[in-house]
Amino acid sequence: MNKALPRAGTGDIQIRAAVSDDLAALLHIENDAFSSDRISRRSFRRFLDSPGARILVACGDAGVYGYALLLLRCGTALARLYSLALDTGHRGQGVGAALLKAAEAAAFEADRIVLRLEVRADNRAALGLYEASGYRVLGRVANYYEDGCAALRMERLLHGPDLGSGRAPYYSQTTDFTCGPACALMAIRHFDGTFPTGPLQELTLWREATTIYLAAGHGGCGPFGLANALARRGLSAEVRLSPDGPLFVSSVRDPEKRKVLILVQEGYRAEAQMLGVARSGHPLDAPALAERVSGGAMAIVLISGYRMFGEKTPHWVLVHDADDRHLILHDPWLGHERHESPADAANLPVPFAEFDRMARWGRDGVRAQILIRKEP
Repeated sequence: MNKALPRAGTGDIQIRAAVSDDLAALLHIENDAFSSDRISRRSFRRFLDSPGARILVACGDAGVYGYALLLLRCGTALARLYSLALDTGHRGQGVGAALLKAAEAAAFEADRIVLRLEVRADNRAALGLYEASGYRVLGRVANYYEDGCAALRMERLLHGPDLGSGRAPYYSQTTDFTCGPACALMAIRHFDGTFPTGPLQELTLWREATTIYLAAGHGGCGPFGLANALARRGLSAEVRLSPDGPLFVSSVRDPEKRKVLILVQEGYRAEAQMLGVARSGHPLDAPALAERVSGGAMAIVLISGYRMFGEKTPHWVLVHDADDRHLILHDPWLGHERHESPADAANLPVPFAEFDRMARWGRDGVRAQILIRKEP
């Protein structure tokens, strides 16, 4: 169950954290407010129990009459307002604005600095509320809702200086093993706006960068394989790796298969030297990486998936922008089971300290970075 929040009053409006006893009221509000795309009882119950969600309710003598549902993406400074709804009898009384303000405060308390949302393009009342509250439109998504209505994606910075939005396009991986190639595609497209992006290009890069595919699974896309693929496409790449040894072999028990994986990685390193890929055993910390990115570089960085989506797997992300306290990254993985959209995974602001914690993988705390530039 969600950690209780102190009751907050706005005039006659009382706002508090939802509890399981509010389930019936939440369903009543949902059915009263929406004719489609409704949250089910089962989903409400899951959100109530999830540490990554916050449900705030507006209530008074007449009971609960509105709610706001926040989703907090693990390991980032981003929150998403998944839903805000009122029953018919309490609209136009400032309840929506009070819930929105409380949701922003809850996101701030959870160390989030950006709140994002989707809203129906034809919902003038909601659009007016968000625009008056300082939200800006990020884009439009056709056929977002069940009835075919488009959605507008909006966001608001909750505190701090304006975040850079970067120029790298977002591309989500189409398989569960192509995070590295998806990041490479985004970087290539940033430096060459004519380069095509799609599953064929994604898998072509994967074939070039993957150590080898075996019956027991593949060895993963290594930094030198990715760097070589980028270098062959005209980009300057530098691999920073510590400890400087073979990757993704610890889970392979068969000694012959381990031998093959190590041999292939040695081949990538030799090819990297011929392609002019620079090499260092000293990965950059977040502030130093921010300085490089602010100077025009991009970085594909290995992180532990545990801090992003709760699974202890190696995962590549693209760092493409920075401010004085955050790295801005694209995560190619979309958690569809968590109702995620590209708004949840693109331009993620990650505090420096959090990034340095997540940018390590495995028992040895492997740190791997590929710095990318386009030389004039």
